[in-house]
Amino acid sequence: MLDKEKEVLARRIAGEITLSSDPGKTMRKWREIFGISQTELADHLGVSSSVISDYEGGRRKSPGATTIKKFVEALLAIDESRGGSVIKAFSRTTGLELPTTAILDIREFSIPVKIADLVEAVKGEVAANKDMLDKEIYGYTVVDSIQAILEMSSEEFLKLYGWTTERALVFTKVSTGRSPMIAVRVQGLKPAVVVLHGVKKLDELAVKLAEKEKIPLVISKAENEGELITNLRKLAEKKEGD
Repeated sequence: MLDKEKEVLARRIAGEITLSSDPGKTMRKWREIFGISQTELADHLGVSSSVISDYEGGRRKSPGATTIKKFVEALLAIDESRGGSVIKAFSRTTGLELPTTAILDIREFSIPVKIADLVEAVKGEVAANKDMLDKEIYGYTVVDSIQAILEMSSEEFLKLYGWTTERALVFTKVSTGRSPMIAVRVQGLKPAVVVLHGVKKLDELAVKLAEKEKIPLVISKAENEGELITNLRKLAEKKEGD
């Protein structure tokens, strides 16, 4: 792993925490993206778990530059000790150019968003796994499903996940929903939620695959792609301002 890529990732994390209206929630977001428990992080930093919990819960004053630096370094060090999977994932997102005709919008949330809030934003109806709407996600990618099928290789498809798989994959120009769900199943990596826009008649196989993979499946009733993307951006901006 190139030190340059690790440095860029470190700056990204530190910058998000510093600029966030809720630094504690942003710290929690990044800790969870790295898959590190509060206890493991606390042990690495030589503090008690309650210190991490207090920062994330907003019970301690906003962390200073030194604390943020130690926090970021700890995330990277722990990830490296596990083989550097998150750092490598970041490297993949910067290595290839994404096909601009397929990716309509991609964004990471500075603060986690519940799937239920996303459903409301996209004017959605839940077709599978309604019991999972309290789960939090960290971003979204809006994809032109037709262009994705025509243009994207398997490696490029993985780039749809941005920084983390804990995100919404939003497919537009969908007729039945079968192709997007088969693509998700075949690729191996699972998004936290799939949104389909433009569905005329939902394929039963799409629902069955969503249920089997335990991925909430949402049908967006937004008027058009423009409204869909505008509402998603408003959701992200609202959370940043909360």
